[in-house]
Amino acid sequence: MFDEVVVRNCAPTLAGIKVGSLFNCIGQTNEYTLEHVRSLNIRLHPYGVRLIPVCSDNKPSLVYMYRPEKLRKYFMEDDVRELLSELGYEPEDLEGSVKALVSKLFESDEFPHEIGLFLGYPSEDVRGFIDNNACGSKCIGCWKVYGDVDEAKKRFALYNKCTSVYCRRLREGCTIEKLTTAC
Repeated sequence: MFDEVVVRNCAPTLAGIKVGSLFNCIGQTNEYTLEHVRSLNIRLHPYGVRLIPVCSDNKPSLVYMYRPEKLRKYFMEDDVRELLSELGYEPEDLEGSVKALVSKLFESDEFPHEIGLFLGYPSEDVRGFIDNNACGSKCIGCWKVYGDVDEAKKRFALYNKCTSVYCRRLREGCTIEKLTTAC
């Protein structure tokens, strides 16, 4: 069941076409989440995938799945690095940045808006979301778009197609390891 939730929410990250994904584990205990995250980390480590649980007693657990090497490369893009620095992160310190984000997720009642950067969203859209208080977007799909609508729609379609194919393949008996590409 946990593998199904992961595939449904993280297929593009498993496929290596997205740097990160985030999903909640509503209805599951923290122990259940932690146990399954540990297991998946062992199983998916050879493919360059890492999962981090964000568990709290007073809200549903979240799981952040990402590809450290892809995220590191993304963080080095000039506009991404600049925005992360403005928001108090040290983009060169990937682990420190991820820990800082997880701390914010754990401690705050609101999602930190910069989370879009950790999910690989275009920096112009993350900046637009922050600068416009989530208002006035040009289009909405996997995220709110403030920049290139055509490019965003292509990515939305790619992510949706990937998720559809991965969910079907999982139902047909393919394992999550076989679905995960090594990058």
